[in-house]
Amino acid sequence: MDGNDNGRRAPSKTSSITSKNKDVKKTVDRGQQTSNYKPNIRDFRMHYEGSISSNSVEDVKSKVVRSTIEMEHYIDFDDLLPEVGEFGCFQKVLFALMIPFCYISAFVYLSQIFMTLPPDKYYCFVNELSLIASEEERKELSIPKEVDGSYSRCQMYDVNYTAVFKSKNRSELINSSLPLIPCREGYVFDQNEPFRTATMEFGWVCANDRYATYAQVVFFLGSVAGCLAYGHFADHCGRVAALVSSCSLAFFGSIFTSMATNFVSFVIIRLIVGASFDTCFTMIYILVLEYVGPTYRTFVGNMSLAMFYSPFTMLIPWMALLLRTWGNFALVGSIPIAFALCAYCYLPESARWLVSVGKIDDAIVILKNVAARNKRTVSKSYWKKFRESCEQFYKEEFEGRSFTVLSIFRRRRLARYMVLMIFIWMTMSLIYDGHVRAASVLDKENVVVVFTIACATELPGDLLVIVTLDRFGRRWCAFTFTTLSGVFSLLAANLKNPTHTLVTALAGRFFANVCYNIGLQWAAEVLPTVVRAQGVAFIHTMGFVAMLLSPPVIYLSNVSLALMLNTLGLLGILGGILSLFLPETLHQDLPQTLSDGDDFGKDQRMWHQPCCGPGTRRTQRFKRNWHEGSSLRTLSRDEFRSRKMHRVAVVRPHASSFISRMPSLVSHDTEVLERIEKYTAHDGLKRNRK
Repeated sequence: MDGNDNGRRAPSKTSSITSKNKDVKKTVDRGQQTSNYKPNIRDFRMHYEGSISSNSVEDVKSKVVRSTIEMEHYIDFDDLLPEVGEFGCFQKVLFALMIPFCYISAFVYLSQIFMTLPPDKYYCFVNELSLIASEEERKELSIPKEVDGSYSRCQMYDVNYTAVFKSKNRSELINSSLPLIPCREGYVFDQNEPFRTATMEFGWVCANDRYATYAQVVFFLGSVAGCLAYGHFADHCGRVAALVSSCSLAFFGSIFTSMATNFVSFVIIRLIVGASFDTCFTMIYILVLEYVGPTYRTFVGNMSLAMFYSPFTMLIPWMALLLRTWGNFALVGSIPIAFALCAYCYLPESARWLVSVGKIDDAIVILKNVAARNKRTVSKSYWKKFRESCEQFYKEEFEGRSFTVLSIFRRRRLARYMVLMIFIWMTMSLIYDGHVRAASVLDKENVVVVFTIACATELPGDLLVIVTLDRFGRRWCAFTFTTLSGVFSLLAANLKNPTHTLVTALAGRFFANVCYNIGLQWAAEVLPTVVRAQGVAFIHTMGFVAMLLSPPVIYLSNVSLALMLNTLGLLGILGGILSLFLPETLHQDLPQTLSDGDDFGKDQRMWHQPCCGPGTRRTQRFKRNWHEGSSLRTLSRDEFRSRKMHRVAVVRPHASSFISRMPSLVSHDTEVLERIEKYTAHDGLKRNRK
């Protein structure tokens, strides 16, 4: 009878195991984070939950815990930096070396604006009347008047000016009812203009006033191409090589700019200079942050902009005023760039990049030099463990390289985040660049002074980011500052008093500075590690695409200043509202895998506020059991994708869900994987029978 019972019960038990296996397979398929795990691990988990006892689960638990302790011996760069010095003499020298590169970034970006500034006062040149001494008489004979009584800038009378010049009584020939034609022989510009621009020299006014806008657009086309090309170049040739070559491009491009003789030559040269714009600063920015400890990165990243970049932006308009002409400005302004080229002899290569291409010994030599300069002593055993970690990372790095930007769009929630980040960053970029250029048209009679004041808002903006970002979180800071930029722009557009318009527009510029500093860091934190570098680079490139639209937006000021400011205002409010739909990253473990990224923010609500709601305090974890994620959360193109080099939180799981959480502990070529593979379902069944 027992045999019959066993015979009857066996199918029931088998069907129970089968149903469990199906449920587990669904769970595993949903929880499978990347393609880094071998198929037999999934099969093992399926058989495991359906066939082994709780004692066996505890046995495997103990093995994984022991293996996890072994994993803790792997040393990340962020683990090493406190040993060699987080912000010692070496890092302070690097911080000081950012000065020439901040100048290059400010000069390359803003010089284009001043070279193409439109003049405020001009009228048609008439060659036949050039010998008349009185300018007022020349205007009365050739230039019609507008409704407000001022002389027309783009029209002249259609008469025989040779006969007019030879006439004995020219005053009798003054007639406002004569037919009008556009200027045909060039223009006469105000001799009191303090700075002669390329716009004035090449006649980019009236019917040709769009040429200055085209030159600005072409500059940003070069920036888009340079961002893509130099990203590839930096990955293959190194960060320092990309930095120095981009500075060389800016140096020679600026020299040849001063030699341009027409629109075509000017635009081609500025296209080349634009290709250097992004790389000539972001590479040194990344390089410095890589060698600075996590505690100091927010301070160093923002203070470099506040202390170096902001003063140089304030200096650029006065340089233009001092040098008088756009040619001298381009030529003399390029001289300091030559000093930055000498940095090739002093700047260290990125240790992270060296490891990513297998040059581990070279990376360790640099890091030992860091320790020596900071007067720190690191034991040989510690260097040995770090070398082993780098070797393991180099093996696993190739797995991460199989991911592309398209991988982001294969997960619904992650794809939504990516689309939102692209639109938010494009909006922020357009608002920021639009406000930078708007300073040149808000008060055309005091351009230099207004532009200097507008650039001075960079300094308090950078400081405000440091104070608020890690207190109130990314989402609400982005929403608040982007929306405020939009609100002040709308106010400026609808005020009648020119002084009030100027003040409120500058307030909009201030908040645009702040939101621009927040945008890209936030995007880097939302994207998972395996695609972070590529995703951030793509978003950054889309920002340059958005900047292509800023010159046309500023061109709207020729129609109406209110139209330009209303456009910037509506964009600011739109960007602020979109910011509310991204998850908060403050006090959160950053996502490592695609599945982590797809699950990130599921438990957050739109009104979640880190400073006064859930997530105010960090969850207390044992120090060695978690890692906050990417060592560099900004523009780095060499993010780690290794499972060991980026440890995630190890949570003590319950027996029922233990295996489903195992992917956070398992990766190729690890002892954990080997031990689990040796422990088969057949072994579990043997123990059950015992």
